[in-house]
Amino acid sequence: MAAERIVVVGSGPAGLAAVRGYRDAGGEGAVALVGAEAHLPYERPPLTKDFLRGETDRDQLVLEPSSWFDEHSVVLHLGARATRIDPERGEVLLDDGQRLEADACVLATGARPLRPPLAGAEHDQVLEMRRVEDSERLSARAATSARAIVIGSGFIGCEAAASLAMRGLDVTIVSSEELPQQARLGDAAAGHIAGWLREAGVTLMLDVEVAAIEDARRVRLADGRELAADIVLLAAGVVPNSELAADAGLELHDGTVPVDSSMRTAHPFLSAAGDLAWAENRCAGRRLHIEHWGDALAQGEVAGRALAGQAAVWDEVPGFWSTIGSHTLKHAAWGDGFDQARVVEHDNSAFTIWYTRDNVLVGVLTHECDEDYERGRQLIARGESQ
Repeated sequence: MAAERIVVVGSGPAGLAAVRGYRDAGGEGAVALVGAEAHLPYERPPLTKDFLRGETDRDQLVLEPSSWFDEHSVVLHLGARATRIDPERGEVLLDDGQRLEADACVLATGARPLRPPLAGAEHDQVLEMRRVEDSERLSARAATSARAIVIGSGFIGCEAAASLAMRGLDVTIVSSEELPQQARLGDAAAGHIAGWLREAGVTLMLDVEVAAIEDARRVRLADGRELAADIVLLAAGVVPNSELAADAGLELHDGTVPVDSSMRTAHPFLSAAGDLAWAENRCAGRRLHIEHWGDALAQGEVAGRALAGQAAVWDEVPGFWSTIGSHTLKHAAWGDGFDQARVVEHDNSAFTIWYTRDNVLVGVLTHECDEDYERGRQLIARGESQ
């Protein structure tokens, strides 16, 4: 049965995709989209890349114009926060006092940057990266700064560091990893990423621990060394925004919400998608927690189509693209581990890395080799060996 009144909480990729999916599947009920940010839904991947470098305007980030929401009869509640969800009464309460009645609610609340338990990390001049305002603030600071320190070697940190270096700043990445993304992608991929960062002009201080951030201008390491900078950017990961889900009575798994392959939670009123979800992947045969933009879109669409009455399931192989300087990586994988990584070097610095576990292909990473990327996704989905 199709839900006749839907409230989607969260206006990021999963939330917007849920609205699109519901309408595309023929859902004709009332739809409300609640977003804590005052902006129309927008693309986040450029925030560490072309937008940070000033090559893209804010208007170019918008995913759908306001007219699209009018044409599809979607009521927007932007700059509003859901403060409570009552699954039994079918209500979503907003911070402005409104009560939105619904037959179903999609939780697409995303995640927020992690502030590690470091002295000085809470200083309001220590920057983070998640929203368009974060990128604009970093960009404005970069225009009058000479040196930046990025704490963390995940993709947000690596992308932002390369972009700042391309803008002419003296940039240092500080990380506890021996190589960037080594734990996730293995030694070979991490070595390439490190080389690209150095090529972009980024200094790497790896296998070190940060002890404190002082006055948002200095980073003190556990070995006593101190680094000075005009900008300190924290890129230490994210934390799912699961408070609403927990308050609504849902049991969490490591801060995420368990859902089936149609994105439904244990309560029939609630679905969840995106960074918040620990979602059953029909093809993998198990639940996965994925923090990729494209998979948030895919899960949101599934949630919306399912609420429109379709037999929609999430069965795609998760994947993401990352651009570091002038180099683009494409990665597809189940994301929950591998035991072997086989590297194939191609001409002109292109390469493919095939990841297996128990001799079954579970991931592929490519640089300038799109054919392997597409073929790899198919092989992973079929559970074949490589």
